[in-house]
Amino acid sequence: MGLSSALASAMSGLRANQAALSIVSSNVANAQTPGYVVQTPNQIEVTTGDFGSTAMTTGVSRELDTYVLNQLRTETGGSGYADQMANILKQLQNVYGTPGNSGTLETALNNFTTALQALSTSSGASSAQTVALGAAQALATQLNLTTKGIQSLRSNVEQDLGNSAQAANAAMKQIAEINTKLQGLSANDPSAATLMDQRDQAINTLSKYVDVRVTTDGSNQANIYTTTGIQLVGAGLASEFSFASAGALSATSLYNIDPSKSGVGALTIKLPNGSQLDAIANNVVSSGQIAADLKLRDETLVQAQNQIDQLAATMSSALSDKTTAGSTVTGPPAGFDLDLAGALPGNTVNITYTDAATNTQRQITLVNVTDPAALPLQNATNANPMRIGINFAGGMGAIASALNTALSGSHLTFSAAPSPATATTLRVTDDNSGLAKVNSSSISKTMSSLTSGNPQLPLFTDGGQALYTGAITASGLQMTGLAGRIAVNTQLVNDPTRMSVYNTSPVTPAGDTTRSDYLYSQLTSAVFSYSPQSGLGSASQPFSGSVSNFLQQFLSVQANAATQATQLQQGQSVVVSTLQAKFDSTSKVNLDSEMSNLIQLQNAYAANAHVMSVVQSMMNTLLQAQG
Repeated sequence: MGLSSALASAMSGLRANQAALSIVSSNVANAQTPGYVVQTPNQIEVTTGDFGSTAMTTGVSRELDTYVLNQLRTETGGSGYADQMANILKQLQNVYGTPGNSGTLETALNNFTTALQALSTSSGASSAQTVALGAAQALATQLNLTTKGIQSLRSNVEQDLGNSAQAANAAMKQIAEINTKLQGLSANDPSAATLMDQRDQAINTLSKYVDVRVTTDGSNQANIYTTTGIQLVGAGLASEFSFASAGALSATSLYNIDPSKSGVGALTIKLPNGSQLDAIANNVVSSGQIAADLKLRDETLVQAQNQIDQLAATMSSALSDKTTAGSTVTGPPAGFDLDLAGALPGNTVNITYTDAATNTQRQITLVNVTDPAALPLQNATNANPMRIGINFAGGMGAIASALNTALSGSHLTFSAAPSPATATTLRVTDDNSGLAKVNSSSISKTMSSLTSGNPQLPLFTDGGQALYTGAITASGLQMTGLAGRIAVNTQLVNDPTRMSVYNTSPVTPAGDTTRSDYLYSQLTSAVFSYSPQSGLGSASQPFSGSVSNFLQQFLSVQANAATQATQLQQGQSVVVSTLQAKFDSTSKVNLDSEMSNLIQLQNAYAANAHVMSVVQSMMNTLLQAQG
């Protein structure tokens, strides 16, 4: 029986060598195959009879570090996010252009202010009027082009969302199909190893678009979730993204959690259990290219548009709005009277008072809102100024009552100014408690005429002739998208002399530079406050500065954002490359190692064959002896 056992062991050794040789061959053949994980044979000892044992190959093992693989997938999602952010923000810098070059907002504004200064220097010469008007038109055109560039980027991102959703769907479907094929197969089955390689590749592809967390159960089924716990793939079932594109986007195409009010494409996800979620409202995706697209489309590029809209709005209002200080009311109680007559929708009353209890100076802006559906106006916590929407045409009694209710804790009192003031005069005073002091007040009204007798004029309009007043309606702010619509007043285009002539009765004297001096001063030295929605300042401390300061500041912020995005992209690339190299060190085929294995197999095969030869010789000798 000893010779039989020896022969069986040698034969099992040959079979094990052949199986191992096949695996080595597969490793060498797939050394350059993407996603292929090196395999090693699983060999066990099997007892045979009283002496010795045989070898049995029970399948293969995939040599991979699951911890590093999970880290790699996480960082791949971060890399997909960083790549898209850096790519789009770099393109946004191209939209702004290189500072100092022609065809940029900065150059266009500088050319306009320089032309206004020359208009004053030349005492209003007709040629200087034409040059100044042309510079104004060039500035409006540059704002239009910048808007077009920003919205083109948003439209591209909108399209990429659809493409990325389809790519993610394809990967999730492939993973689910492979899960189905793996059901019933042992994890050590060579055919299972091939399927798992393919599944890992699909998961890696998916991680580029969305953040993934992978768990594998006892039946070798990969269950995939986002970091927020939304299941993407289960046992044979996959989620599916659906993207309903809104097509080309405009500045007024904004995301709203209410689908009926949203102006951008909707991204939903149908889960393996059949339920459906709004992927944006439920923050389903937090990393990867899809997350970057959503942030770019709904936040980053919207803020960029808001910045140039703020520029256009501030510039328009700076030249067209006349601010008149309130008339002093000596009291007690003390305060101011404000004439609201002629105020247009969007025009404002500004009130500054001191809260004596905290010795804090506060600001209130009353906005003329004629659309009741737009009320009440929303304020951020600690907003300064706090905005209160009110219809200035509602009658002084109703206006005062509404303001007293809205500002009940301010220790201010609003009322209709008594005779001899007109029926359009609003009075604001302290409440005589000593807890508040009204420091100042003013009202800003948009001039509609080119020859009102004031240096203010509607040089820039919303489109050809519509006045820009900052109106607020239920459909949004007039400011939204203004940079794409802004134009030079067509009446001014038809009569450039109005760049200097601001009165017709009596006629503005020749050489009078009042208007050009005013326009230049408003654009270069007058200080304005800007909405925190521009990304500058905060609700309690809004950014303040001249029109030029604001332009330079937001261009600098955008340039820094682009630089940081590029640095993040480069950093993520290094992290991914490092993790990939670490993963490959254990999982990728090492040809030197395989050649060493091949030599060992060759020697083992020869040794097993020699054992068989010796056993055969001994058996022949035994048979001859018995004969």
